[in-house]
Amino acid sequence: MSRVPELRRTLLNAAPVARGDYVLYWMTAARRTRHSFALDRAVELAVELQRPLVVLEALRLDYRWASRRLHAFVIEGMADNRERLQSAGVRHHAYVEPAPGAGRGLLAAWAERAAVVITDEQRGFFQPRMAARAAERLGVRVESVDGVGLLPLRAADRAFARAVDFRRFLQRTLATHLEETPAVDPLRGLRALPRLERIPAHILERWPDASPELLAGRLDALSRLPVDPSVEKVELRGGARAGHRRLEEFVRARLPHYAERKHPDRHASSGLSPHLHFGHVGAHEVFAAVTAAEDWTPAALSPRASGQKEHFWGMSAPAEAFLDELLTWRELGHNFCAFRDDFDRYESLPGWALDTLARHANDPRPHLYRLEELEAARSHDPVWNAAQRELTSEGVLHNYLRMLWGKKILEWSASPREAISIMIELNNKYALDGRDPSSYSGIFWCLGRYDRPWAPERPIFGVIRYMSSDATLKKLRMKEYLARHAGEDRQRSLGF
Repeated sequence: MSRVPELRRTLLNAAPVARGDYVLYWMTAARRTRHSFALDRAVELAVELQRPLVVLEALRLDYRWASRRLHAFVIEGMADNRERLQSAGVRHHAYVEPAPGAGRGLLAAWAERAAVVITDEQRGFFQPRMAARAAERLGVRVESVDGVGLLPLRAADRAFARAVDFRRFLQRTLATHLEETPAVDPLRGLRALPRLERIPAHILERWPDASPELLAGRLDALSRLPVDPSVEKVELRGGARAGHRRLEEFVRARLPHYAERKHPDRHASSGLSPHLHFGHVGAHEVFAAVTAAEDWTPAALSPRASGQKEHFWGMSAPAEAFLDELLTWRELGHNFCAFRDDFDRYESLPGWALDTLARHANDPRPHLYRLEELEAARSHDPVWNAAQRELTSEGVLHNYLRMLWGKKILEWSASPREAISIMIELNNKYALDGRDPSSYSGIFWCLGRYDRPWAPERPIFGVIRYMSSDATLKKLRMKEYLARHAGEDRQRSLGF
């Protein structure tokens, strides 16, 4: 019996397992070597077939919003994976396209001699289409493995419209899946296997490994790649090592204060969303760290599936608040993308939201800003400008301010449809956790997804939940944050 639950495994084609020379793991989303169901499955098949394991981790250039920021974050993860895999005797082919289209044919070349290809299941953005096209063209079995969350994507049979309904479903069904965890270190299972002595020469000649300079993060090597140079590399480092350190620090120092997230400088927030998005850290690893800190066992679970945020886990209030974000809200977004192809389209909003926005589509806007003005943080609102500058300069955005950020874009755009377009463009271009199912949840929540009508009815918003910068200043401790991201607002206040 496979240690990877059948519910998490999907055959993408009808090709048989071949008499190949190795098992190929095409690493695309779970870019880590620990706590990974996909790597578990690849190791399992390598042991069963007594074949070496090869890991192909590639980075293309022609994805939308490709930039130095996003490329650097992924490449830093590649460097971590290279070190771990090589120490375990696994051939890791880290390939970074030097020009658009240069990587075409690489997967097929590796698959020619593979017994089976394992890859990651990741909904949203371009990964599902990419995996499906590849499986159609390859003459070997391709299997995808879902390691997105604690709840398998196929444990549900529909997209949930409300968080409370999904939370109730989680509380009713999750206990059985908590026993199914990926291996902490799946590479231990490979010690007795043969190793791939060398990569076929024609593969390395056409698709050479990423250079040591690029894997080391040298800016001169990164600058030679034809990606958007205006979205610069940020201080936050990518990779499993950095993600694990951030997780350890959060659980040790900030988790006890998580329920008090009043400070937008992220003193209590986890800061894990970029690492979760790129798969440098997995949800099972995060859950294990929290439960260890809480000295928790499943016996503490409440038997009632009430759908309420508190008192289900039998943990401290901060831990329960964090798990609601990690499990309910994060996995709710993945659930939507798993069942709805229109997850990124205006029409996917609930009917009541579409109706109220249509009724107020022609309301006068007190301010109208073009995309270019908003991108440059040139609104009249210093709170919004500070949030936008944090996004563009650091690649992250405080959760509460991200909600305000989106609500104001709705208020200042010529139409709700244009507001969605602007939010997607700015978020996906600058945020390290952009393009993620959870990211789309946050954007569309600003226009009613997962929410309900709110009285009183207002201009522009109708019965969409309203947020204001004045209320934000009262709710959050903003002084340090505004000072740090003041930018041109400070110059204007000084009369420059």
